[in-house]
Amino acid sequence: MSAASVKGWCPGALRPMQSGDGLVVRVRPFGGRLEAGQVAGLAELAERYGNGLVDVTSRANLQIRGVTEQSHRRLLDGLALLRLLDPDTAIEARRNILVTPFWNSGDETQALAAELEEALADSALELPTKFGFAIDDGKSRVLAGDSADVRIERDRDGRLLVRADGAKLGRSVGRGEVVSTALAFASWFIASGGAKGGRGRMAAHIAAGAALPQALDGETEPAPVMAASRPGHYPHGALVGVAFGQMLHTTLHQFSGCGHALRMTPWRMVLSEGKREMPSGAGLITEPFDPALRVIACSGAPRCREAHADTRALAAALAPRIALDTRLHVSGCAKGCARSGASAVTLVATSAGFDLVRGGSTRDEPVLRGLNGADIVSDPSILVGGH
Repeated sequence: MSAASVKGWCPGALRPMQSGDGLVVRVRPFGGRLEAGQVAGLAELAERYGNGLVDVTSRANLQIRGVTEQSHRRLLDGLALLRLLDPDTAIEARRNILVTPFWNSGDETQALAAELEEALADSALELPTKFGFAIDDGKSRVLAGDSADVRIERDRDGRLLVRADGAKLGRSVGRGEVVSTALAFASWFIASGGAKGGRGRMAAHIAAGAALPQALDGETEPAPVMAASRPGHYPHGALVGVAFGQMLHTTLHQFSGCGHALRMTPWRMVLSEGKREMPSGAGLITEPFDPALRVIACSGAPRCREAHADTRALAAALAPRIALDTRLHVSGCAKGCARSGASAVTLVATSAGFDLVRGGSTRDEPVLRGLNGADIVSDPSILVGGH
């Protein structure tokens, strides 16, 4: 059986996933950063061996779409030349790390990321494929709302701590203890029964009553959370949104044109390192309050074989018609690949129309079922209880 035919896990480069438009090949940048040459190389590979579409995921990765069984091998050769390939599928699956994009040259963020990547590669931990780590070590936290199970952060005085997702307090650690403590949290998660059938998340494990051992139990409050980042200029460069998380290979190539590296984010945005002007390109969001920022949508039909509707067409139609403070998630099926957490409004496509969930996720009970997409566009007040 081809690895691409397996479902229910996150794809990788070595282990792609079959979708409606071919294989989806996920590229996980080391340290959350792509050098300009790597960006240009990925754009060329997406054009040559895929269908030219590139996803920016909520895991701060890139996905090349439309790859065939025949072109996959050549694509892997290209990724290896770009130094973007792991030695094997097990290491690739464990290397699930979010890195704050707001690091400064000479600080400890990139060193911590490299050490954690090396330790995970040497580890024999059999973690669930969605289990991940976050390096969020700035003066304020920017990844607190994003998916991770073990978090490397700082306290209000700038000291390092490691925290289990779902726990309010973290364990204070010295610089040399950070990575070993992070892996100790992951080891405890496995040993205490957090992973069942290849699935499981830290926050759910703790919420179910699992108690951290004394050696990992913390008493340190992490630094405050920074307000949500929006497109615009930052000291580190230009932060640019990607509408519904997908761009053309030509747009990706434009990012590399001036020699700027890209820092990845889990917000379907990329930070063009050191760039002082906002870039332009098809599907890019450069305004901080662009309506498209209010909506999250998965690939949808026909790009995904599991989807029951064209989610992005509906999302694009609804974006300018919903309130400024509303966050809408349009999902092609109940899996909720684009967003696992709750949103103010969630639309879930089914064979009978769209189910509407308010203040929940795709897994929660809908308040209305079988809605027609055109009817929602003509009267979006139904999303927030206008009837």
